[in-house]
Amino acid sequence: MNFIIVLAIGISLVWLLLRGFSKNKWREPKSGISKERKQILTTKVVFYNSLSAEEKLQFEYKIQEFLLNCRITGVNIDVDLTDQILVAASAVIPVFAFPEWKYTNLDEVLLYPGNFNEQFQMYNADSNILGMVGSGYMEGKMILSKPALHHGFSNESDKKNTAVHEFVHLTDKMDGNIDGLPSILLEKQYAIPWIDLISKKIEEIYEDRSDINPYGGTNKAEFFAVASEYFFEKPKQFAETHPEIYALMTEVFNQNMRSRNFKRSKQSLSRNSQCPCGSGLKFKKCCGRGH
Repeated sequence: MNFIIVLAIGISLVWLLLRGFSKNKWREPKSGISKERKQILTTKVVFYNSLSAEEKLQFEYKIQEFLLNCRITGVNIDVDLTDQILVAASAVIPVFAFPEWKYTNLDEVLLYPGNFNEQFQMYNADSNILGMVGSGYMEGKMILSKPALHHGFSNESDKKNTAVHEFVHLTDKMDGNIDGLPSILLEKQYAIPWIDLISKKIEEIYEDRSDINPYGGTNKAEFFAVASEYFFEKPKQFAETHPEIYALMTEVFNQNMRSRNFKRSKQSLSRNSQCPCGSGLKFKKCCGRGH
């Protein structure tokens, strides 16, 4: 019996060591982004379109890097390349100004066909969750509703992006706690003003004097995530309506979003249109070949 116990402990230690080695073996892209992936970014991600040519190369690299190091798995649903690119873009957007950033606390994103509850069940009366960062036995996982993922990139007027919301939670969690105080990103001198301002803004939500999503009034962590959605989706409006919190969030994310020119490429392309991937070729001779 003692031998069996020792053997079991030994196997467990080997498994943990191998798992740790695997997680620490960070993979870097060996080639540039494909034309198909670039076309999806161009037609679906307005943040990407707002970047300079040099910044686009950086964004593409981080997309590639994320997809090499994080699985995206469908639960009772197929996952295609567009799904993968949108998940990766959601991960890159909040930390774009931190090129060395790595999501070492995430190894898999699970896509669900719809809303779910805290037990990850769908089609129940309490299935009202669109996204969640896993904990406990789900540590290292993120769960997203696939329709919510796509809605976040197809509607820029509602100040909502579920996937960006969850990745902001994940950046918040990098210091050990999801508490609305992203110590990894926020310099110490801004910490007290940040917490004081969040408390003030939550009070405004309670008093129905705010256009920030009421869910942000739940707690400081949810306020941070909800306000971040607003910051990245409607930065000019956010800066005008909430200048103090906008100014602090530019320090948190090291990005002045209102200076960006947001535009969406036309979704419908004729075969003789210039390919949106930037190759300079006609669509029919580039990404549209074979379609």
